[in-house]
Amino acid sequence: MENIMQILKRLDLEKNITLDDIPNIDLYMDQVIQLFESVFNSTRRDENEKVLTKTMINNYAKGGLFFPIKNKKYSKEHLLLISLIYQLKGTLSIQDIKAVLAGINKKISEEEFTLDAFYNSYIELTKKNVSSFYDEIPKTAESVKKELEHFTSDKDANYLEKALLITSLVHMSSLYRRVVEKLVDSIIEEQSEEKPKNK
Repeated sequence: MENIMQILKRLDLEKNITLDDIPNIDLYMDQVIQLFESVFNSTRRDENEKVLTKTMINNYAKGGLFFPIKNKKYSKEHLLLISLIYQLKGTLSIQDIKAVLAGINKKISEEEFTLDAFYNSYIELTKKNVSSFYDEIPKTAESVKKELEHFTSDKDANYLEKALLITSLVHMSSLYRRVVEKLVDSIIEEQSEEKPKNK
């Protein structure tokens, strides 16, 4: 099998929108899409895949995933929220993302809360996550290779190694997703308990 680190390097896992990427002016939708395309272009699975589209942004807006825009322009906070949505949508449903970001949207709308510190912490955590990932994946690949030694040495070993690694990584991904879903459920529960107090 191809060296797993070569595969990981091609994924550009460190790519993220940073505060430095965002201009100090509000952007029109086309400019937002251009920014995301330029940053995440190398992370696409194939060249036909779109990073962000007008339809996606409109659906996020209609779904209440971020607070309303003004004069058809997106502020820095909107871009940071769209960046978070971009990362979350790989695992969570639109409704779950809405629940996760509802409190942040409320704070921005009602308390003049700026996302900078929260987002910078998110960026720092992603760097640590990627570093841990680079350490962990080769270990998993090595475990897979050792497991295969127990039952095969045939010509299909390369395929079986990939298939076994895929099943192992999908299982790990599922474990993380299940924890995330429970955390989202706890946020939803807390939000429903707060509603009567606000009436």
